[in-house]
Amino acid sequence: MKLTNEQQRSIDRRTQINSLAFLLFTLFLSVCFFAAVPLAIRLTALSKEGFYNGLIRILTGPSKLVTDYFALGGLAPTLFNAGICGLACNLFLIFSRVKADSITFAAYILVIAHCFYGLNFVNMWFPFIGVVIYCIIKKRPLRQNLHTAMFSTALAPFISDLLFFYPLGDNLRVFGVSIAGLILSIAFGVFAGFLVPALLPGTTAMHRGYNLYKAGLALGMLGIFVYCFLYKTLGLLPHNTIVEEGATYEAMSGFHYLFMNLFFALLFFLTLLLGFFLNGRSFKNYRKLLSCTGHGIDFADQFGMPLCFINFGLYGFCILLYLNVVFFLPTVFPSLPEGVGFTGPTAGVVFAAMTFSADGQHPKNVAPIALGYSILFVIVCLICTVAGLPIPWTLSTQAYINGLAFATGLCPFAGSYGFRYGVIAGLVSAIICTSTAGMHGGFVLYNGGFNAGLTALILIPILDFYNIKPRREETVEDIEIPGISFKRRRKKSNRTQVND
Repeated sequence: MKLTNEQQRSIDRRTQINSLAFLLFTLFLSVCFFAAVPLAIRLTALSKEGFYNGLIRILTGPSKLVTDYFALGGLAPTLFNAGICGLACNLFLIFSRVKADSITFAAYILVIAHCFYGLNFVNMWFPFIGVVIYCIIKKRPLRQNLHTAMFSTALAPFISDLLFFYPLGDNLRVFGVSIAGLILSIAFGVFAGFLVPALLPGTTAMHRGYNLYKAGLALGMLGIFVYCFLYKTLGLLPHNTIVEEGATYEAMSGFHYLFMNLFFALLFFLTLLLGFFLNGRSFKNYRKLLSCTGHGIDFADQFGMPLCFINFGLYGFCILLYLNVVFFLPTVFPSLPEGVGFTGPTAGVVFAAMTFSADGQHPKNVAPIALGYSILFVIVCLICTVAGLPIPWTLSTQAYINGLAFATGLCPFAGSYGFRYGVIAGLVSAIICTSTAGMHGGFVLYNGGFNAGLTALILIPILDFYNIKPRREETVEDIEIPGISFKRRRKKSNRTQVND
């Protein structure tokens, strides 16, 4: 359909609004972290020296999964780390003049998510700059590959280990940095910069877009190769993750719970309010968004950023509610093992679960995935009770909180194949979520996305073999966006019979 000049101007105007809203929102998130730092310092009675030492511990400590930055450096230094890493990405977004899209939004959210457990302002740069070098040499515009640069930071734990702990040239150090490790880090960054852009399209094709955390499978596979070479092949032992347990951190656990609940509740409310006002003071078209399968649809492009903000806020409240329920399961059922509360990794995966809220995730298609985790938990409880075995985990065990956050990327199974297949996807993901980190030694921060990718690789061939087809494809409806003078077409919906 040929567009009129007026319609084209409307599209251009909408694109400009989306880009501006995207840039302002990501900057807003970074500012939120900085704004929370003084309050965290005051409420934890943290001295200036304590803040500095905590930040140094985060920047120079090991960062394998799952390093709790709240325990390692403290609440305020962790928030500052998230703010400064987010701000650095904001500057790249602004100066590269990147076009606002859902995949760049997702990459930014994942950066700040992992700033709570494994990513910091030191170890993020080598893989990031590696992709920049790739763009320069291959003459590719950075603005079209900025999301790849941000995704590559998932390999940051390798950098921390190479710089500070890798046992090669151990006796030659400057300010605690191994010279041999620095050379290896530079080489690793360039190596990753050229391989990550090559791996992403191929691994996405493998799972056909049914795992929204597309980079997880690619980076997980690359991480296995690097880990095996650096450690297994050479017979070296990686440095253990630092686990801080003590009276101070335990005493602050209740504070962390209250602080992070208030932080997220305020963030989600303000985002929801922003979307509401930008959407013409309404929730118009949000029901249409909820009817989407989540497979192969860009919410930002189809509905505009205001509705994405509404989805971010409402979906965020659902994630927060789920966490608060599972936190109290051991209290309600004393026979269950103790879980965790708002640790650094827990706070981080709240953001991680929101990654594709502009590109396929919404409460309706994520709910079956969460139900799959819950069903596996009930099955384990029944088996252990009958067999007289202790229950090994609960839904608030850290590995299962992290696992579910990324398993939400399997939501296209629920949207396309139906509710029960979404439940099955969640259940399969829950079964393997505690085993995948061992494959790459915990050096890939996107372990949950890797797990979701493996789940998709298991399910897709089975569904194909038994000729089980998607029940729906994305509906083609005209969407009326406030402030836009025409309706946009989408692919027409079609339902096919599922062979049970």
